[in-house]
Amino acid sequence: MSSVPTSQLVARDAPRSRGNDVVVRLAHSSTVERLDAVGGAVLRYGLVAIVLFFGAFKFTAAEANGIQPLIANSPFLSWLYSVGSLRGVSDGIGSIEIALALLIASRRFSPRLSAIGSLGAVVMFATTLSFLFSTPGIWVSVPGFPLPVTNETGAFLIKDIFLLGAALWSAAESLRAVRLRAPAS
Repeated sequence: MSSVPTSQLVARDAPRSRGNDVVVRLAHSSTVERLDAVGGAVLRYGLVAIVLFFGAFKFTAAEANGIQPLIANSPFLSWLYSVGSLRGVSDGIGSIEIALALLIASRRFSPRLSAIGSLGAVVMFATTLSFLFSTPGIWVSVPGFPLPVTNETGAFLIKDIFLLGAALWSAAESLRAVRLRAPAS
């Protein structure tokens, strides 16, 4: 138990507001809402741009060959090669990615469609992150470091953690907008 009186603890631990503290002034201004709006737009449409770019890239032979070891070793997607060719599977995945990106981008006009696209992207990124555990050789030992690290492919896949977060945020924001427009039944 402390021998310091409670009144001194409260006074010492209470936040001090100074008139010239820039952060406190920003926190109490409309800047917070503007940052939130701009940050949300950058997050959503950055997600759209990245998913569109990689979706379009799936239509190239280089990307079809590049994703083959990931798809072939996936417990969720390996069956695709039994029904489609290397290029056909890649083209199909690219088509789905482009469709998801367009759905996410539709937020201004249809929060419902954006929510559907965002939730689809959540599934997509969860699936691609599973490649970190299903693809042989992704994790390697580095002399002098006690933990395994990802190789170049794994390092590329790790970005999907952030994209998963963006998709989750976009889904939640879009679903809030749907909730505001359509009362629960």
